[in-house]
Amino acid sequence: MAQYSRIEVANVMKDNGMVPLFYHPDVELGKKILQACYDGGARLMEFTARGDFAFEVFSELNKYAIKNLPGMIMGVGSITDAAAASFYMQMGANFIVTPSLREDIAVVCNRRKVLWSPGCGSLTEINNAEELGCEIVKLFPGDLYGPGFVKGIKGPQPWTSIMPTGGVSTDEANLKGWFDAGVTCVGMGSKLISKEILANKDYAGLETKVRETLALIKKLRS
Repeated sequence: MAQYSRIEVANVMKDNGMVPLFYHPDVELGKKILQACYDGGARLMEFTARGDFAFEVFSELNKYAIKNLPGMIMGVGSITDAAAASFYMQMGANFIVTPSLREDIAVVCNRRKVLWSPGCGSLTEINNAEELGCEIVKLFPGDLYGPGFVKGIKGPQPWTSIMPTGGVSTDEANLKGWFDAGVTCVGMGSKLISKEILANKDYAGLETKVRETLALIKKLRS
């Protein structure tokens, strides 16, 4: 069962401004990555459930977060059907992220008041998602649309909350473009938790990178 309501999760997404994305089959490595992100100030983690037996890894990481990382909100991404969404919610997923808009996922998440963020790529999809109760829309793949798309959407729909994923980096110019366009938060995967960090097990470096990126986002918003 989720520890946080969809409104609570949406507020933390807005306040933090960044959702790290991560997947690795090694549970112990995952705990260290989670700890480094937490120590760097992140309070959200999207576990991208893309590997075999990913549910076993998520279950252990969520238990670790509940026990050791107060305030850390664990969610699951790359969910493509309602059954998977329900399964991960039973393991305590606090939010569900999908690559596309699916009404069946909206229904099961809304029933439990769990935040769901669907991947959308048009104004029609965004409108449909919001009609289904979506709080924060995922713009995916972000690099195909860019900040100009967000700015265009926010013109007629200033109430729309958008989280681009894909094409977001820790570079100041990149982040400035997105936040100037009006995004609520950004999803960041390999540009934050890089292959080099994983290969070198550079957890201290990741902690520093997370802290610096969050500080940069705060500066850009001020």
